[in-house]
Order: sequence, then structure tokens, then C-alpha cells
Amino acid sequence: MAMGAVLSSRTFASPLSSAKQHEMRYSTSPQNKCTCSPAPGDKFSRLITRSNLFLVRNYSRSTAMATPRLSGQFQQPVLDSCRDYLSTRLYNASLRRWRVECVVSSDPISTGWVKPRRWDNFTARESACVHPEYRIPIRTRADCKAEQYEITGSPLSPSDVPAEALAIGDTNDISPWWQQFPKRWTVVLLCFFAFLLCNMDRVNMSIAILPMSSEFGWNPATVGLIQSSFFWGYLLTQILGGIWADRFGGKTVLGFGVVWWSIATILTPIAAKIGLPCLLVMRAFMGIGEGVAMPAMNNILSKWVPVSERSRSLSLVYSGMYLGSVTGLAFSPLLISKFGWPSVFYAFGSLGSIWIALWQRKAHSSPSEDPELSKAERRHILGGSTIKEPVTSIPWKLILSKAPVWALIISHFCHNWGTFILLTWMPTYYNQVLKFNLTESGLLCVLPWLTMAVFANIGGWIADTLVERGVSITNVRKIMQSIGFLGPALFLTLLSKVRTPAMAVLCMACSQGTDSFSQSGLYSNHQDIGPRYAGVLLGLSNTAGVLAGVFGTAATGYILQKGSWDSVFKVAVVLYIVGTVVWNVFSTGEKVLE
Repeated sequence: MAMGAVLSSRTFASPLSSAKQHEMRYSTSPQNKCTCSPAPGDKFSRLITRSNLFLVRNYSRSTAMATPRLSGQFQQPVLDSCRDYLSTRLYNASLRRWRVECVVSSDPISTGWVKPRRWDNFTARESACVHPEYRIPIRTRADCKAEQYEITGSPLSPSDVPAEALAIGDTNDISPWWQQFPKRWTVVLLCFFAFLLCNMDRVNMSIAILPMSSEFGWNPATVGLIQSSFFWGYLLTQILGGIWADRFGGKTVLGFGVVWWSIATILTPIAAKIGLPCLLVMRAFMGIGEGVAMPAMNNILSKWVPVSERSRSLSLVYSGMYLGSVTGLAFSPLLISKFGWPSVFYAFGSLGSIWIALWQRKAHSSPSEDPELSKAERRHILGGSTIKEPVTSIPWKLILSKAPVWALIISHFCHNWGTFILLTWMPTYYNQVLKFNLTESGLLCVLPWLTMAVFANIGGWIADTLVERGVSITNVRKIMQSIGFLGPALFLTLLSKVRTPAMAVLCMACSQGTDSFSQSGLYSNHQDIGPRYAGVLLGLSNTAGVLAGVFGTAATGYILQKGSWDSVFKVAVVLYIVGTVVWNVFSTGEKVLE
């Protein structure tokens, strides 16, 4: 809201002395600052009311020489009536070398404006207050600072309120809080729920496969084939999803992905009853839909979220994946026991229709496409930069020639090797090594996901706080990713030394908790080094990450046939250390791709 300051330019005769008159000079600025300079040799009286009025009246006396400057800053609610005011009138004042400084400014959250009224419409002796023209809620504060002066006087009585006072009231036309919620965080929350659905639809098969294999007579080899068929499509669309998102916008591609995998989820029971080949194709189709989710999300957040909020937003979105796994593992058994295994796919898949309705209504690929985005938030998001045109061609040679890009790819591979091993083989480790039964193993499998969801958001807050305090983005990314590598390496090393199940579970949870700091490290770095190609960059690095999961899971089974769990953990620790070295030597937080 812009606050006006209206000052009378008429001359006034002094009631205390001769009829000598002086002219009041004033000026205003776009920042709502006003400076009033009466002629030298005056005593003065000042009136400040709770309306947005700053009035200075001058009376002449030919004695003391003084050049006052007055200002005022208001940040308190304005009342409906000009009778409720705070006023002070200084008269009979003896002044020696004085200066009063004031700043008139408006509350940044207010959105109204004050239209100046011509003083010709008022008489000098009007006692009634003018009805308010605008009723805008503002906060006002009056701060005055005096330096090297002596002022004596008495307060002004209510009857002495000048006629020139204009009252500015409150308004009833206030938007509800949900309309004032930042649009960028609306997009972030919608991405969070998309990833929640993503992992809910993914993990439901791990629970439903048990009654399905009993019903259709599948052996363990067939079960493994069904589980792996998801990755056929998932690998296919990692890079393609990034290219599509950078060209057509993240909103279109992520919306397509959610609709695609939701339909595939709903059709899974039908495909299973038709036959195994049809089920394998349907699982691959589901992988195609989920494969575009991460590149598309990375693209849209690179346009919507400023760098000072990047880590928090990405950590929140990725925690949706972890909570999706928890939700899927918790509700799938309940639905299967009451309604049968097909109900899991129908229930989870139908939730996508609710999400897509909200997505189409509330989300846009970039701030420039949102007609409801406020100018203030647009400036905050852009931070002085301009929105560039969508990518029409991918400069593959340039991208692959940059060392930070290869640091992303290698580090993503090293990170996912350990992460996929822990998440895939954890139930087996609990059962074979710690001697937990299957029920206890299933319950304990939820603990790492919850730990990751909590620590991911803590890491995001820490990273953004460091950026806001002036730490370079490069150093922040290196610090957070070093925690994401060395933390799991430390706790996996301790895991091979502990002897009690409780300590083993604690080490596993701490390993996954520190692992989630990677969301503020390498997972945020795609937007740092190349925001225009954020989707393609994530597609490249996540392809390496998925391959690490596939190969690492298979290699773990081979190692366990020849060796022990200690050997499995040692391989993961070595890769974590390699990733730490590569990341700290070659990564950067600066933009390297324009």
C-alpha cells in the first residue's frame, strides 16, 4: 500500500506574535517519504493522528534560528474514526539547535492506496472529520528521533484536532488466507503429493505380490521378473522425461506422468487376470509414467523456487516419496485383508484423479504463465533475472563436456548403490542376521523411510539457512552431500561391529537419516548448474542412479552367495568414499550451462 502524506501549502498567521507569515515547503517521493522545511526563525507545533496524515503548522517568531526536518513512520492499525487518535502539540517551545527526523512508510503487506484530497475543499476551521474514502488495513508506528534539542510543551486536547485531518479506515474486502498463500509453495505442495502417490503406487505391488503369487501360482523367479519389469519403462523415460519437460514445460509432463501411471495402476488387476505377459507390459507402462516424474518436477521447481528456498522445497518434495512408501506399506495390508488384493490398485490409482484436477487448476509451468501471481512474489522468485524461452534443442556436447555434470552422474551412481541395497535387502538382513520374524521385519522397514522424511527436511532447512547467511552455494552443496556420503559410510562400518539387534536397527536408521541430506546436495545441484536444462540433467544422473540400483541389488545377491554381509557393506562404503572425493573436487554451485 502506498501511504500519502498531505501537507498544507497555505500560509498561517501566528497567534503568538506579529502577522509575519511563512510558506511551508514539502515534497514527497515514491517511497512515501516526505520532508518538510519551514523557514528559519520559527516555532512550530506538530500533530500526528492515527490516520495517514502528517501535518505540520508553522507559526512565526523572529527570534531563534532553526531548520527542522520532520518525519514519521506508521505501523499501527488505523481506526474507523478520526476521533481516535494520538496527537501531540508542542507550543511555547524554546528551541536551540534541534532536528527531528521522521520517515513515512507503508506496511509492505498492505495493498491499498490513499488518494490525496485537495485542501481547497476544506475550510480552516472545519471541526468535523471527513468520511474515509478507502478502508485499508495497515499497521502504523510513529518513531521520532530528536538530536541536540530542548523541547517543552503540553499535549493537544481533542477539541484542537485540525480540520484538515483526513481519516483512512479499514476495509472488509480482505482475501482469505488460502488465497494469500504463496503460489510457489502451492506448486511445491502439489509436487509433494504427486511423489506421495508415486511411491504409494510403486510399493503396493511388493505387498500385493504375496496373495497374487498364491492365486496365480507364480514361482520366485516369476515374482522377481514382475518386480523388475517396472524398471524397464522407468529407465526408458528418465532422459526423455527431462527433454520433454525442458521443451514443453514441467506442468504438462508431470501431469501426463501422474495420469499415465494412475491408469496403469488401476489396470494392473485386469492385466494380471489376462496373463503374465500383459502384466509385465502393464508394469513397464507404469514405469514409463513414473520415470518422467523426477525430471519434470526438477524442471518446474527450477522456475518457481528461488535459490534461497531451493533446498527446503526439494527436500519437502522428496520426503513425499518416503512418506508414500510408509503410507503404501501401512494401508496395503489393511485393504487386502478386507477387500482383496485388487482393491489396493483400484484405491491408490483412483487418487490420481483428485490430484490431476488440482494440478490443472492451480499449477503452471513457470511464473510468467500464472495470471494470478502477484507482482511482489514474481519479483521474489525471479530475483532480478528474466524468464528465458523454453528449450528447443539440447546441447548434448556442451552438457557432457562439463566436469560438474559428470560429478553429478558419478555421485548419483555411488549414492544410489548404497541406498538401494539398504532399502531392498533390509528385510532379509533383519530376518537372517538379526533373527526378527517377518512381521517385525516389515514394521522395522518403515523406520528408515520415516527417518529419511524427517532428516531430509531438517537438511533442507540447514542448507537454506546457510545460503541466507552468505555461505556460497558451492560450499553448501559440498557440505550437505559430504554428510550424505560419509554419514552412511560411518554407520555401515559400525553396523558390522555391533552385536545387539537394537544397535543394528539404530545404525541402519542413522545411516538412512544422514543419507537424506543428499536432497540438499546433489539432488539440488541440477538447478544450480543449469536451471534451463534441469530436467535433462536430472534425467542423466538419475539414469546412472537407477542402473546403480539394478546392478547393486544383483551384485549384493552374488556377494552373499560367496561372502557375508560385511563384504556387502564394505563395497557400499568404498563407493560412498569415492563419491565424496569426486563431489568435493569437481562439483560446483555456480551456473555452468546458460
